[in-house]
Amino acid sequence: MFEVIAAGGWLMLPIILCSVAVLAISAERYWSLNPGKIAPRHLLAQVWGWIKNNELNAERLKELKQSSPLGEILSAGLSNSRYGREIMKDSIEEAANKVIHDLERFIGVLGTIAAVTPLLGLLGTVFGMIEVFNAIMIKGSGNAGVLAGGISQALITTAAGLCVAIPAMILHRYFQRHIDTLVVTMEEEAIKLVDALHSDRRVDVKTKR
Repeated sequence: MFEVIAAGGWLMLPIILCSVAVLAISAERYWSLNPGKIAPRHLLAQVWGWIKNNELNAERLKELKQSSPLGEILSAGLSNSRYGREIMKDSIEEAANKVIHDLERFIGVLGTIAAVTPLLGLLGTVFGMIEVFNAIMIKGSGNAGVLAGGISQALITTAAGLCVAIPAMILHRYFQRHIDTLVVTMEEEAIKLVDALHSDRRVDVKTKR
């Protein structure tokens, strides 16, 4: 294994570092983007219970904000609910933008790695072919060992770049889709709360998703 890496040349180092980054980011995002931690299932029903029982106060709002990203969005809306529907919605949107930004942490890095690592492999291919042509110019085409070394470097870096880029692209798409689903869920919960407080339409906040 080490011989193969060494044969790929110095460009194998950034490719290996990219592979480590993909593994680390994927593990961290998989743990952090747990739906139960982002948007707890019965949080809205709990909040509505506080409202109906007149238990919603500054301490409850602080607890709600610190409980989860969904709690942060709901607490922002509740803090400004007395100013009317539109102000409440604006507050929710501002909090949601911050939450979405946090959810997308490191996701862009995965996309960048997916785009860059094939280029690193291609660069290794170019360097390998340069070595081949230099060897041909200096020693002629009869030195099979030198020619094989250059071609080997070209193929190894190309394969390594693709082996990192393909999983990185798949994981980037997976996490992006997962975040979109979480955002839709939180939007639905926030809309239920706004409608329950500022609409004549009856809303059942206990409805399960």
